[in-house]
Amino acid sequence: MVLLFIMTITGCANSSAGNDRSVTYRSNRGGKYNGYDFEFWADNRGFANGRMTLTGNGSFYCEWLRPYKILFRMGKKYNETKTHSQIGTFALEYGISEFDTEGTAFISVYGWTVNPLAEFFIVENWGSNNDNGSRGTHKGTVTVGGDVYDVYENIRTNIQSIKGVRTFPQYWSIRQTRRSEGTVPVSEHFAAWEEIGFNMDGKMYEVSFCVEAYGGESKDASGSANIYKNKLTVNGVEINARK
Repeated sequence: MVLLFIMTITGCANSSAGNDRSVTYRSNRGGKYNGYDFEFWADNRGFANGRMTLTGNGSFYCEWLRPYKILFRMGKKYNETKTHSQIGTFALEYGISEFDTEGTAFISVYGWTVNPLAEFFIVENWGSNNDNGSRGTHKGTVTVGGDVYDVYENIRTNIQSIKGVRTFPQYWSIRQTRRSEGTVPVSEHFAAWEEIGFNMDGKMYEVSFCVEAYGGESKDASGSANIYKNKLTVNGVEINARK
């Protein structure tokens, strides 16, 4: 696999333009684009070679080469004042036209709550290594939107988070069969987790569509993904209409 990391910027990260404009970053950056919040974050302990191109209306393209850990995500960030149920019903429609990786990488609906702090993942697709062994304790299965997911809880102890070094749980739903397009009824996962006993009472910080990869210097820890559709709705209204 040959990856080209060329920084090309056309337009502005705070642009409200449509698909005719794009912006590319190859280092840690966050902001707003077309009414969506985006973040490109790479752990600086690794090579952290990556590229994220924002292509409009929630869509994006990304590449990575031997990162320690790298995340590309686009969705909505909140002001930590309301719980998910107070905000409304979340759903995310997505389409993936390219996902080329032989290392450990996955694509998910991703986010955080605070007070209490929790990180969550709804995994829809992955590379050759699903790496479920690192997800923590298997809590069973749930059926959401007609699809079966394995549920895990993983307690992360004294590691970096959105609130500094903390101890917090990760909540996981992982599809038993991966797919490249569909609609995720996100709030139904929240409800299923609460029935299992996961604490989703925290104030909402973020709900995004995310590509994550890791692996360090391994030659297989490289890849690319093209997210051609990423439509996040709350109560049936796309978030970019809420600008």
